Amino acid sequence: MKVTTVWNGKRKFTSTGPSGYSVNQDATDKYGGDGEGMTPMELLLAGLGGCMGIDITMILNHFLGDIESIEIEANGIRTETMPTAFTEIDLTFHVKGNIPDYRVWKAIHMAEEKYCAVSASLKAEIRPHLVLNGVEVPHPA
Repeated sequence: MKVTTVWNGKRKFTSTGPSGYSVNQDATDKYGGDGEGMTPMELLLAGLGGCMGIDITMILNHFLGDIESIEIEANGIRTETMPTAFTEIDLTFHVKGNIPDYRVWKAIHMAEEKYCAVSASLKAEIRPHLVLNGVEVPHPA
C-alpha cells in the first residue's frame, strides 16, 4: 500500500491513498501550525477506531439489524518526553441495540487480537471498554 503525503506550506500536508481519498493534516499552534487539519496522532486514533469498527461490523454482520448505533471513543495516553508516543489507548465502544453483551465483547476481542491491522501495528497497550445501551458492561473474565 502506498500513501503519498504532499506539503501544502507551513505545517500543512495532504495525504492521499490508493482509495483516492485524501485527508488534511496540520500541526497545532504549539508546533507552528494553524490547526487546519487533524494532527497525525489524531489520525492514528481515528485509524484505530475505524479499523476496529469495520472489523466489529464484519464479525457482527448477521446482527447488524439489531444494532442501532456504534460509537468508538479512543483516548490515548502519551509519554511526556519525545517522541510523545501513545503508551496506552482506552477504546470505549458505545453500542445501542438489542444484542447480547457477550456477542459484542467477542467481536471486540476478535477484532483486536486477530483482524485489526492497526491495533497489531501499535506498541501501545489497548484497553477495551463496552457501554451497551448506556450501561458499562465489565470485561468478561
